[in-house]
Amino acid sequence: MQIQDLPYPDPGVPDVRSGSRFLWWLGRNQLGGQLRSLAWGLLHFMAVSAQPFCVGFAIEAVIDRSGARLALAGGLMALFGAATALGDTFLHRAAVTNWITAAARVQQLLARKASQLGSALSRRVAAGEVVAVSTGDVEKIGWFVEGVSRFSAAALTVVFVCVGLVVYQPALGVVVAVGLPVVAFAALPLLPHATRRADLQREKAGRATELASDTVAGLRVLRGIGGEDLFLDRYRRASQEVRHAAVRSARMWSLISAIQVLLPGLLLIAVVFYGVHLARAGRISVGELVTVYSSVMVLAYPLRHFEEIAMAYSFSRPSAKRAARVLSLERVTDAGGSRAAELPSGDLYDPATGLLAPAARLTAVVCGDPDAAGRLAERLGGHPSEDGPSVLLGGVPLDELPLDSARTAVLVQDKDPVLLSGSLRDLLDVPASGEVGAAAALAAAQCGDVLDALVQGSLDADDPMDAHITERGRSLSGGQRQRLALARSLFTDPEVLVLDEPTSAVDSHTEARIAEGLREIRTGRTTVMFTSSPLLLDRADRVVLVHEGLAVAAGAHRELLHTEPRYRAVVTRETEEETAGITDTAPTVATDATALSGVLKELHELHDDERQEIEESA
Repeated sequence: MQIQDLPYPDPGVPDVRSGSRFLWWLGRNQLGGQLRSLAWGLLHFMAVSAQPFCVGFAIEAVIDRSGARLALAGGLMALFGAATALGDTFLHRAAVTNWITAAARVQQLLARKASQLGSALSRRVAAGEVVAVSTGDVEKIGWFVEGVSRFSAAALTVVFVCVGLVVYQPALGVVVAVGLPVVAFAALPLLPHATRRADLQREKAGRATELASDTVAGLRVLRGIGGEDLFLDRYRRASQEVRHAAVRSARMWSLISAIQVLLPGLLLIAVVFYGVHLARAGRISVGELVTVYSSVMVLAYPLRHFEEIAMAYSFSRPSAKRAARVLSLERVTDAGGSRAAELPSGDLYDPATGLLAPAARLTAVVCGDPDAAGRLAERLGGHPSEDGPSVLLGGVPLDELPLDSARTAVLVQDKDPVLLSGSLRDLLDVPASGEVGAAAALAAAQCGDVLDALVQGSLDADDPMDAHITERGRSLSGGQRQRLALARSLFTDPEVLVLDEPTSAVDSHTEARIAEGLREIRTGRTTVMFTSSPLLLDRADRVVLVHEGLAVAAGAHRELLHTEPRYRAVVTRETEEETAGITDTAPTVATDATALSGVLKELHELHDDERQEIEESA
């Protein structure tokens, strides 16, 4: 695999039983690249290590006054110099290719896993950990994968040179052959301590990343309540903990580096001392002494790769462990697709709660617990967070459909939709049926003022479709983001659309117009809304009350206000005492419940407007 061939057609099925097994799996899947890197590394290191022998041969030629041998030595040095340059160039090329392709494979695996898990991913793994794995951890994993082949080439070179020195000059060669393993592996006892400190540093860095992500995501709310200083202080403390852990880790690695400098120096002193003694005794020649001395000097270069691979493994192992933990997550229910790819149609039914949404009708679901409503919405879309029977669409279990088919048939928009940065045209560049135009979707979602705001905020965009949307739509208000997300969902035009509180951040007048537009544009399609807004409930074809995980009542909005106290308590925000006190007079009060709830909503909107003004001034 070359860089220009990325992405992979299929990144494969990783071995996620442990971080080490995951690293081994990555290496095996890049065997071709590893072998190329090993070959170029051998050429490079062997050419570098051959230079001392050429120097010794040249010195002997000078001593013997042999011009032919001196010319031969010069030619060999030129040849090995060219081989050094060639090997270094292509070794770097192969190593970088291995690094990038390994990182790309891990990123593709993470993206595929995120796509499979959907919204369940953020419920099972902290967002900061996912960010850390997909950024810094991917880089460290790639570093180790590409470093293995270079280390292998360096280790083989050290072995070949030791054997060559023993054959070339046994007396000094034995000293080098005994001393080099001590130099190479002297730092091994320190590696567990360095690894533990590196793990602690990574753990604290991950926590700091999570805290920073949460703080940035809630910055506007924090400013509104004056809590940004508190969270900034928490982040400062977390960052200081990361700094202290990094300093302790760096101290250990500096000790290892010092050992890697000190021991080769001591070996070199021993070789020179013993070599001079042998030369004075006439047992070796000057050329042989220079050759052995130069070889020990040159071997310090490949020996550095022993330290590098130890550091790369220590840093990549916890990263690989985190990546394996994320990649090992599985869906609660298997959507592997035991059925053929199809787009079923019909009633949407959840056996766990008894919720039924008739086909081609607008069904509103009232649930007193917002978290339970969110989980139920995800379940209706085929993303259950708990085990249970599958949701049926037209009698077909969603779990038995291929994942793509299930998600095409049922689209879920949660209460906090995400807008990616880019133009409005990019926002609406999503798979769609083609039966709903962009203009119609935007109009149904009442996005007229949003388009005007986008054009005013973009200096070079006359067409609203070319207007720029900032990251997560932060330049827009909550209601504007919500309406753009609703327009995107309507433009997609799925067979079943599940909306979780689609109008919680808009005013009552806009909400009424959205309700009419939603009914009109979704005619002939199945739509499920989780809401407690009387304006939306009054325009629904059917309203279902879900209480304590079960669908306990169904009917029209006005009918349920008269007959179901639990429904009336949720919709009109009554307390238990108020509900008990007006049970006998429920028919009289219920006739005015819709008007009363509308007044309450307007008061709530006035409060929201005041809070937004405070946030903007802050």
